Amino acid sequence: MRIATTIFLTDETVTPMRLARELEQRGFAGLYLPEHTHIPVSRRTPYPAGGDLPREYGRTLDPFVALGQAAAVTERLTLGTGITLVTQHDPVDLAKQVATLDHLSGGRFTLGIGYGWNVEEAADHGVEWATRRELTRDRMALMRALWSAEPTAYEGEFGSVQASFAYPKPVQAPRGPVVGPRTLIGGGVGPKLFAAIAEHADGWLPIGGRGLTESVPKLRAAWEEAGRDPKDLQVVPYAVLPDPGKLAHYADLGIEEVVLQLPPAGEPEVLRVLDGYAAFL
Repeated sequence: MRIATTIFLTDETVTPMRLARELEQRGFAGLYLPEHTHIPVSRRTPYPAGGDLPREYGRTLDPFVALGQAAAVTERLTLGTGITLVTQHDPVDLAKQVATLDHLSGGRFTLGIGYGWNVEEAADHGVEWATRRELTRDRMALMRALWSAEPTAYEGEFGSVQASFAYPKPVQAPRGPVVGPRTLIGGGVGPKLFAAIAEHADGWLPIGGRGLTESVPKLRAAWEEAGRDPKDLQVVPYAVLPDPGKLAHYADLGIEEVVLQLPPAGEPEVLRVLDGYAAFL
């Protein structure tokens, strides 16, 4: 099982370059970073985990800039977003960012995407909350058109792009309906999420990894109903606090990668946690 990590990198934590070097030297598989452009002070949306919103949410580094630094100082470490808030980006610009990072890293990038939870943050980007899933689907389709081998036009409900020359291209070859880098969708269990994964992704990023015994068979059923090859489905438990029994259970489910949560802290504390996680490598 590949052991990757995720962390809220901020202006107060270990730097992307230092962390990336340490991860690669220690044998970890990857680094995933979350995204929040800003957190409105006057907000109504409760923190999903309950209680006060942690300080790091309003201080996160831009994941693409940070992952670019990480890519420059590593050779094998995979790099990912967990997750990119697609609705909060211009899709033409985002397609270029994704393709450039994937190209410069030699195909090491995973695009983790999601629908978000902070209504006020999304509103400042002009997102209508009720249609965010449809908007995400539309923007992903537009980006796939730009990533296609030949100039491809796209006309959608929310946006369009002319047939265009758009290089570089993501490294990975198309997989069925999926064009672009490895793409995983985060979100809670449900038929809408599983239909989206089967339609335009490589798999699922379930936060915390709970309840997979019941949910993975449902996802596999939706996947196969969409005509996807069962062996191609990827389930990557995300932001996991590990123990041997949990990881053994994941292995029994056929899971090949897990993403462990690191604290949003300075270098000494992060390295101490990595020393503890080394037992799982």
